Amino acid sequence: MTALKELTLDVVKVRADFPILERKVHGYPLIYLDNAATSQTPRQVIATFDDYYRRYNANIHRGLHTLADEATAAYEGTRETVRAFLNARERREIVFTRGTTEAINLVANAWGRANLKAGDEVLVSLMEHHSNIVPWQLLAEQLGIVIKVIPVDERGVLDLDAYRDLFTERTRLVAVNHVSNAFGTINPVKELAGIAHAHDALILIDGAQAAPHEPIDVQDIDADFYAFSGHKVYGPTGAGALYGKAALLEAMPPWQGGGEMIKTVSFDTGTSFADIPHRFEAGTPAIAEVIALGKALEWVSGIGLELIGGWEQQLLAHATERLVAVDGLRILGTAPHKAGVISFVVDGAHSQDIGLLIDQLGVAIRTGHHCAQPLLTHFGVDATCRASFAAYNTPEEIDIFVDALERVIGMVR
Repeated sequence: MTALKELTLDVVKVRADFPILERKVHGYPLIYLDNAATSQTPRQVIATFDDYYRRYNANIHRGLHTLADEATAAYEGTRETVRAFLNARERREIVFTRGTTEAINLVANAWGRANLKAGDEVLVSLMEHHSNIVPWQLLAEQLGIVIKVIPVDERGVLDLDAYRDLFTERTRLVAVNHVSNAFGTINPVKELAGIAHAHDALILIDGAQAAPHEPIDVQDIDADFYAFSGHKVYGPTGAGALYGKAALLEAMPPWQGGGEMIKTVSFDTGTSFADIPHRFEAGTPAIAEVIALGKALEWVSGIGLELIGGWEQQLLAHATERLVAVDGLRILGTAPHKAGVISFVVDGAHSQDIGLLIDQLGVAIRTGHHCAQPLLTHFGVDATCRASFAAYNTPEEIDIFVDALERVIGMVR
């Protein structure tokens, strides 16, 4: 096994926070390497749900009783936690959503419909998740906007020269991920934002894969919009957030109508809308999930994203060294700056077969197109195997994974 640098991350202590890691799958200790899809949840976050439903389950904002006050305080407390996590300037720049997908759709429908018209251009990278492609395709069909694709090189790195050349006087928005979910490529989002702004365009950043791995500073990046999901960053499903510059959010009409997002409603005089961010949070939200999201971000911040990211880089290096030695295996995505994600194919073996068989040995990886079909098609494949790492993974798990993989390859060839 490759010697890893001494880090202060106490992985044994970290793993103790995750009860699911104690279980066995098909008689083997669970080795969970599907973190880019959904990370596991520490007991501190799980306890939040029990605490909420046992002690102060109530609807928020509109009630005057004690339980409503407590629920509102906890929910709005998460807004401050997210603000600090992203280093946003103000809490009102944080809109709660069900996750990155809903956040991008919010921007497309609220900002896009109000600001885009036929012939306007949106730049979208080839490596985007479908959630940052399809909303813009829908607008293209409905409004006649033009989608232009930012290419990547053979390593899975964005072509910055081509990116610059795509801008015209009709370019209105760049929609790009911070980290590729399929290849792990870390994009230079601050540079991308600077180029976009020099052409009077805005930038929307899909931060779903960056949030678990590195510190995010939306002010330093100068992001106009930034989205992430709770379930990628050790939190619950069904909760995430959109950051938007206050001036942009204030100028955007609501996307969904209902309770909470209004000031007044009248059949005679019409409806007036709430101030941001509540203008974009119609109806009863996922209260417990949002509170749990706050606890997850506190857990991550308590360890430190620099430490987590450094540990994952060591795991990535070790896994890469082991995998390149596997006969017939090819890694897709070899960017010099990557998060802890490895996608690979194996000559003579279908990815789905590998995924199903390696699960029988207790190892969980992801197989398929990873909601990144355009990228995989560009590289001539329709599916890959993907292993992705988190703070609780260990080099010993990687060794077991690679040994299991070699065993499975011998079975399917």
